This record gives sequence, structure tokens and C-alpha cells, in this order.
Amino acid sequence: MTPTQHPSQQQWLRDFALLALRVNRRMEGSATGTVLIYRGPQEWRTETEREEPRPAGQLADDADELLASLPFSPERARYLTAQVRALRAVARRLAGEELPLPAYARECLGVTARWLPEDLFEDAHARLDAALPRGAGSLSDRLHAWQSAHTLQPDQLEVLPALVGRAVAETRRRTSAFVPLPPDEEVRCRLVSGVRFRAAGDHEGGLRSTIHINRDLPFNLADLLYVVAHEGHPGHIAESLLKERLLVDERGRTDQQIRFMLAPSFVISEGLGLHAQDIVFPGDEAQAWLTDHVLGARGMAPDGSDFAAIHRVQNTLFGVWANAAFLAAEGRTDAELARYLSRWALLSATDAGAAVGSLRATGMALYVLAYFHGWRLLDTWLAAPDREERVRRLLTEQLLPADLEMPG
Repeated sequence: MTPTQHPSQQQWLRDFALLALRVNRRMEGSATGTVLIYRGPQEWRTETEREEPRPAGQLADDADELLASLPFSPERARYLTAQVRALRAVARRLAGEELPLPAYARECLGVTARWLPEDLFEDAHARLDAALPRGAGSLSDRLHAWQSAHTLQPDQLEVLPALVGRAVAETRRRTSAFVPLPPDEEVRCRLVSGVRFRAAGDHEGGLRSTIHINRDLPFNLADLLYVVAHEGHPGHIAESLLKERLLVDERGRTDQQIRFMLAPSFVISEGLGLHAQDIVFPGDEAQAWLTDHVLGARGMAPDGSDFAAIHRVQNTLFGVWANAAFLAAEGRTDAELARYLSRWALLSATDAGAAVGSLRATGMALYVLAYFHGWRLLDTWLAAPDREERVRRLLTEQLLPADLEMPG
């Protein structure tokens, strides 16, 4: 039974949902696009779609009013305050206020973001050099050669839904060792075109979810479990499913149905996604499973590479994107940003050029900061004797980055 809410709480949550929908509507016309996962009442969405868009300054004032009247327990009020502060910061940005990027990230994401020393990336490059097969050319050339050797081209992707299905079954089985999952859950795979993402996990409510794969891009089969675990289990789909059942259905925390993607909860979700494969496939277990069930059947022989080490380097190199966001905020040229991404993130010239455009989109700096800082925050927090219990907490509790920075 869902707990009964006090009328003042119901009104506050309705106003919170309307604020999130209105901010999202202002963002939908930007290059960033939608920044809200909304599963609340449809009539509230309809109300905001039919009204004239509110000025961004008014939305910031609406956020201030919500912050001044939180009719909840201190623990819940603390979590909701962080979400509203993020909405307020974005509204102020839309209204023309220019906070320095570190302050903007603190307001929205609840993390301390600063320039990362490049020796972090030099160390990652050294680890990548050891993890890749020996070969001619630069480190970037060798990485791209390794990716190509395991890649399905767009005209070969029709086999991918079946492979994703097998990976989903295995990741669900392993995730169930941490937290019970409903046995009749259904997770489909859908190939889509004309989207910005490589893959996305969409919990559609109840027991149905879909992993969307961009069919316009080649797909690296060595990344199959990395992607499926991130988007599915124990990543985004598992988190959404379990929190809907445990927080919304059982505890009446309907704010969980309103998930602003430039907020502290996004940092936790992306950190979980980037750690998802390692959580359920420690060590070389992902590579062993892929070799036995996917790569061998497609004639992709072992080449001496270390998939787990390569994926850890890829996570570290999200920090390059974070630094590039700082460079963009400083007003550096597109050419400078592209050179930086090519040098440190090992992107091809074509990919670096495309990345520059996305980095300059409204909100994208926060996206890339959330990825790296979420991964690094959880990297420390999960390195504890009670790791399994901490994974369960990530999947079932409303946590903030500050909770993971506290001792214990």
C-alpha cells in the first residue's frame, strides 16, 4: 500500500513536477534536447504543453518558492533540495546568468569539478598500451585497430538484438545475486536511427524496458557487456525498475518519477552505469563470457588484449572530456578543443570534430562532468568490504554525491 501524503506534500510535489517539465520544455529546443525522465501524471505534462512557455527568470523564482517551503522530513528534504537547486541553476543559466563552470557544476551536480592533471591521462595511456595487442602505429591507431577487429558494421547489425538478449539474460542473472529481480521482467532490444546516443536503456514502467542501439554507428562486440550492463543490469534499467517498485509503489516517493538529468542523482546513475560491467563481471570474466558466447562464434579469435583494462582506461578518459568542457567554457577555439580530444582521448579527427559541437551545446558540459566524476566517486566508494551492500544501496536508495563522500 502506498503511504498517504499530506495535502501540502501533494501540492509541493505537483509544483516540483511542473517546474521540471517547464525547464525541460525550455531545453527541448536546444541542441541538448530533453533533460527529463518523466513518469508522473500525464495531465501535468499536458498542462505544461498547452501553456505559453514561462520565462526562465520566472522558473528560477518558482524554484526559490519550492526551496522556501519543503514539507518533508529532513532526510527527504535534503534530497529534494538538491534536485530543485539543479533546476534553479539551469533556469538561471537560461535567463542569462553565467556562473563559472565549477560553481555551475556544484549547484547542478553536487560535485567539486576542477581541471584534471594530464598525468592522469598519461598513466591511462600507459595502461592502454599494455592492454592492447602489439602492433604498428600510434596508441590511437592501435586502439582503433582493436575496435575495428571486434566491430559489427551498420549493415551487420541485424544480429545484434539476439546478442543483446543473451547478454541481458546473463547480466540479470548476475545482478540478482546482489538484489532480487522480478522473474517476469521483459527487456527488449531495438535498433534506432537518427539519434545522438550510441545506446540508451529505457524503463517503460512496470516490468517492460528497452535497450535502444544506434543502428547508424558500428558496434564493437568487445563492448557488448559494457553497454548492456550500463544500460540494463545493474545499470539504468535495473535502477529505474527497482526504485519505482521500492520507492514509488511501496513508499510513495513519487518524486522518483521526475528525474532531472542535470542533477546530483544523474551523477550517481552514470557512475553506477560505468561501473556496472565490473560489478557483475569482476576481473576477466566479461572477456571470458564474450569469448565463449559471442566472439568465438563470429570467428573473432583472442588477440591477447585485456578488455577489462581497456574499459577502465575508457572510463578514465572521460576526464579528457571534462577538461575539454573547461576549455570550451574558457572560450577556446574549435580547433583547440579538437586537438585536445585527439591528443588525450585518442579520438580520430572526424570524431573529435563532431565532439566539439556536442560539447558546446547547452548542458553538455554538465553531462561530461557527471560521467567522469560519477565514475571516480563510485570507484572510491565501492572499494570497501561491504561492496555488495553498497551496490544494493545504489539500486534502491535516493543517494546524493555528498553521501558517497562521507566516511563509512
